Amino acid sequence: MRTPGRPQPPVVLIVDDERTQRELVARCVREWGFDAVLAENGQEALAVLAATPVEMLISDVRMPRLNGIELVGLVRERFPRLPVLLITAYPDIRQAVSVVKDGALDYLAKPIDLGELRDLLVATLGPQTPVTESLPPLRPGTVVHSAAMQQILQEVHLVSQSDATVLITGESGSGKEVIADLLHAWGPRSSRPIVKLNCAAIPAAMVESELFGHERGAFTGAQSAREGRWKTAHEATLMLDEVGELPLPLQAKLLRALQDGSYSPLGSDQTHYADVRVIAATNCELEQAIAERRFREDLYYRLNVVELHLPPLRERLDDIVPMARLFATEFGGEPARLSPATQRLLLAHSWPGNVRELRNVLARSCLMARGGVILPEHLPPRLRSGTPQPASPVGEVQTLAAGEKQRILAALAQCQGNRTRAALLLGIGRRTLVYRLKSYATDTPLTADPPGD
Repeated sequence: MRTPGRPQPPVVLIVDDERTQRELVARCVREWGFDAVLAENGQEALAVLAATPVEMLISDVRMPRLNGIELVGLVRERFPRLPVLLITAYPDIRQAVSVVKDGALDYLAKPIDLGELRDLLVATLGPQTPVTESLPPLRPGTVVHSAAMQQILQEVHLVSQSDATVLITGESGSGKEVIADLLHAWGPRSSRPIVKLNCAAIPAAMVESELFGHERGAFTGAQSAREGRWKTAHEATLMLDEVGELPLPLQAKLLRALQDGSYSPLGSDQTHYADVRVIAATNCELEQAIAERRFREDLYYRLNVVELHLPPLRERLDDIVPMARLFATEFGGEPARLSPATQRLLLAHSWPGNVRELRNVLARSCLMARGGVILPEHLPPRLRSGTPQPASPVGEVQTLAAGEKQRILAALAQCQGNRTRAALLLGIGRRTLVYRLKSYATDTPLTADPPGD
């Protein structure tokens, strides 16, 4: 609400037919010091523009009645100076590019990178005074010292207040479950426990029963009916770990449940409903799985409203020693002491197993040290040797081997700074590209495709 006599922040109109999506973007916009008004389709947006002074328009592309492309055309006729930012999925990128050439400010590909969105707002409307809101308390035993993880926690806090589906990506052992727990604990559903399902730990034939339940006699051995995790998570949060391992036939059923909460237990023709907030996690590149027809593209976009990418431990050096001290204290039963030489070896290791490997190393070291100072000889031989360990074989490491920075910058130059097209050219996920750029501290402006492409 505008207060008379005070400088008023610029008003941003957010248009999206998905309620959780537009409310999430609105919350972020307000946190950054801007004002926000909302519309659920293009026709409603035109009515808001006719009645309300708006300094910028953010619109989804795919909407009923009047889509984002059509809306931009009408806005150009009636409000020619209004900056317009399009939010688009990969299949709509060529359309979005053509609209940018015709006068739209720019476009962002889904999932929305909140940092890029903030940068575009500031570049277009000027910096505002952000709403200062301290983070809720961390769970005991959570260590976050690095700047990269501090930024992720800020995004977790923003996203936790909505029901938006979140996809957490990162190498195995990097802490995805910790982030899922924080998203739930800091959100409005925290009064109920988070429900978890590891899709890779259950035989493929049993995943549907675990997720949606089954009726008596639905399969051999089903002597009684059983409710699934979806029903258990009603009015709570469901974490789907290793979601990329979901059997393809079950993905269509999950997509339906995500759309309207409806599901049918295995062996039943009755439709049930549950109000579930879903957090998915994976250590694989789902975009590659889509290209190989192992994962549904429509499910990917439904899961990936917001993506939180966790950097590997080897790129969070400020977290390693404090985390090691925490684990050593836990296993040793008293405040731990790490010799300077031990700390240097911990920092030099590449940690292919990430936090999980660090925890295991400290468990062994505490046994060897028997309550004393942890010295280099108490560490496993692979750490004492000083030989760099191979990185975990995840998609981004396989794709970007030696000289990855030069390849990324060359691709960006070829694509005129367009990150989405550069990611497609490199064959990696766009979020992976954005994360690598942040690690290089490279200033790469957001631009549309150059004319003539």
